[in-house]
This record gives sequence, structure tokens and C-alpha cells, in this order.
Amino acid sequence: MATIELDKCTQLIPKDNNVRPTTLLRHAHPIVGDRIIEGAGTSSDTWQNWTGLQKLPQLNIQTRFGSHQRVCIFAPHPDDEILGCGGLLQQLADNGNPIVLIHVTNGTQSHPKSKIYSPEQLNIIRPKESVEALKALSVNHQVTTLALDLTDGDVFAQQALFYQKLANILQPEDILVTTFTHDGHPDHEATGQVVTSFAKHHHLLCYQVLIWAWHWAKPDDSRIPWQHAVRVDLTPEQLEKKIKAIHCFKSQTTEDVSTGNSPILSTQTITRISQPWEVYLHEPYL
Repeated sequence: MATIELDKCTQLIPKDNNVRPTTLLRHAHPIVGDRIIEGAGTSSDTWQNWTGLQKLPQLNIQTRFGSHQRVCIFAPHPDDEILGCGGLLQQLADNGNPIVLIHVTNGTQSHPKSKIYSPEQLNIIRPKESVEALKALSVNHQVTTLALDLTDGDVFAQQALFYQKLANILQPEDILVTTFTHDGHPDHEATGQVVTSFAKHHHLLCYQVLIWAWHWAKPDDSRIPWQHAVRVDLTPEQLEKKIKAIHCFKSQTTEDVSTGNSPILSTQTITRISQPWEVYLHEPYL
């Protein structure tokens, strides 16, 4: 398991967004603090039964996203675009929006010591899985994919380069969708922080999607600004396509037979993220 070195602390966090259960021993992580992805996490039933989610205002794509506007979706690793935004992607396509999918990294560090998923192999496999997932959503005809080729597991150290790359990609009327700035995975948080910073500086509309927060957070968790949250409801057909798209990432959803490691995305993780809603944060600029 690849680790991020902690000064004398023994918390282990694997690189890449596909985090296996870990053990928090004594100290908070230096980047994500107490937003630790460990154990089984909060169950999908717990989230489904929370009335707070049901009371969130709905995000109406047709009224908030002009069909002429380009929407740029940032995925720290290939699969985050589906885990977080599989429903939104379908609704944007139905709305006629041009979509740019930006893979911040290619997720090459998800399988340490694997003989079938080496970094070199994953550099090819994971973007291909993303292509198949977009086809499963029936949105591939409206999505242009770009790769920033930052180092998986080390996005925080490359924030300046990341910010510079955005200046060459983003346009004045773009709408940005990124991972939550406190999502609980270092690459997710770095991506969220760089993108939201750029959005604020250039006055671009920006939404943050919750992905790993569903694992470590609890209903009404004060670490999430629920007052800025909106809900995107998925139709049964959209949810079915999202689940199908998630399973296109076979490197993440199947056992690594060369190491005996269980799937990166466990059944419980997939169930938790496969709800008939997605939640986005839209914080007003200060």
C-alpha cells in the first residue's frame, strides 16, 4: 500500500482516490485532518434515512446552466467523474451543454506492487475505462476529455503548476465542477482548492461535488457546509446508467488476482455512491 509520509505519525493513506480501509492510530492526517477514510464508513441506509438530504433544494439544470455554456468537470482520477457526477453528466448532455472532462491525474498509483496493474499499465487502462463509462452514460458524443498528467497522490505539491494549466484551458463563461475542498482524500482536496481558487479569482460559477465525504461524514456533519448544498435528483434510468458506468472501471471494482487485494471500490462504497441523488456545494464568493 503506497503511503503519504507523516512526520512521526502512523496513519496510512494510499495514493489515488481508491482508498482501502485504513487505521487511524494517534494523529490526524496533516492534509485531511480528521476527515479519514477508514473502515466501512457511514452506511447508505443512514444517508437515505436522513431527512436533511430530503430537504435540500434541488438544482435545476435547465434554469441554472445555460445550454450554450461549457461545463468543465474536474476528476482527480479517472472514475471520480462518474462516482460524483454520473447523473449530472447525463442531465448536462440532455440540456445540450458542451462538456469538458479534465483528468487531473491518470490514477496510476491505485495498485501498489500489482503485477497486472502497474503504473504504466494503469496510465493506459484507467483513461480507457473512463471512455467506456462515458459511453455507458450515452454522453460520450458531448464530452471532450483532457489529461493534465499531474502525479497521482501528489497533487498538493503541484498546485502552482495545476493553477497555471487552468489558465490555458478555462474560458470566461465556463461553469466548473470539482471535488469538495474537504472531501477527505488529499488529491480530491487539492483539486477542489485549486479549482475553487481559480473560479473565485476569475468570477466563474463553481460547484463542488461530495464523493468520499459520504464515507467519513455523518448526517448533519458540521464539517460540511450543508447550507450551501443543492441536490440533483436522478431518474431510475439515469441511476441505472450511472451504476453501469461505475462498473466499467474494472481495475477498481474487481479483485487484484496478482496481490489478492480486494476491489478498491467495495460493494458498500458503490452502494453508498449509487443513490438517486448527487449533492453539490455552491458557496457564494466572499
